[in-house]
Amino acid sequence: MIENIKIDFLRNSYLFSSLTDEELQQICKEIAIEEFKKHETILHEEDTNEFMYIILYGKVKVSRINEDGKEIILALHQTNDSFGELSLIDGKTTPATVSAIEDSLIAFISRKSFYSILLNREKVLEKILYVLCSRLRESWNKIFLLNSKNAAQKIKMLFLMLSHEYAEKTSNGIIITIKLTHQEIADMTGLTRETVTRVIDKLQKDKEISILNNKFIQLSNDFLKKYSDM
Repeated sequence: MIENIKIDFLRNSYLFSSLTDEELQQICKEIAIEEFKKHETILHEEDTNEFMYIILYGKVKVSRINEDGKEIILALHQTNDSFGELSLIDGKTTPATVSAIEDSLIAFISRKSFYSILLNREKVLEKILYVLCSRLRESWNKIFLLNSKNAAQKIKMLFLMLSHEYAEKTSNGIIITIKLTHQEIADMTGLTRETVTRVIDKLQKDKEISILNNKFIQLSNDFLKKYSDM
């Protein structure tokens, strides 16, 4: 029963979605699962990482504390996302703290199993390379975002970045399919929560974004036309 649940979760994850049930069954034997409560730390900054992690359900943040003692969120990951691949590959310590934003169920894959999967399953290797390239491009965009002096521009850039990773296209624009609080947006842009609220209220008033009933943010077609080159 537990193995079937593991297979269902893995099948929905990006890295393993192309594998057969037989291949997923083999991988299931190599993974452990642990539940983390909201606010619980999964990885501490500078920990030596021995695992790759897959979020079976839940949401986590990757963050660091800057010189002023303010938390900066570097990334958010939710159900079916993975993290920890970089330090597992290069053997260096974890560059940031990873903690649960909500109750989360996490699968652990050891270094040995990770390399076994990569060397024997080309489709997974291709997806890992894609993920790492995507994270690198995201880091470049994040540096540019944090160096921007304009609050509205920072938030618009963040929404565009997230729309590339968590997107549902509709006739009315793109829905960012990850829930964000104003505080999380503030921590991702280096702004205050009050500034974020002010900018979002203005964007809503101008009908450039909409906050849907499920709290997802929808970027209008006008928003995408105006700012897609940012």
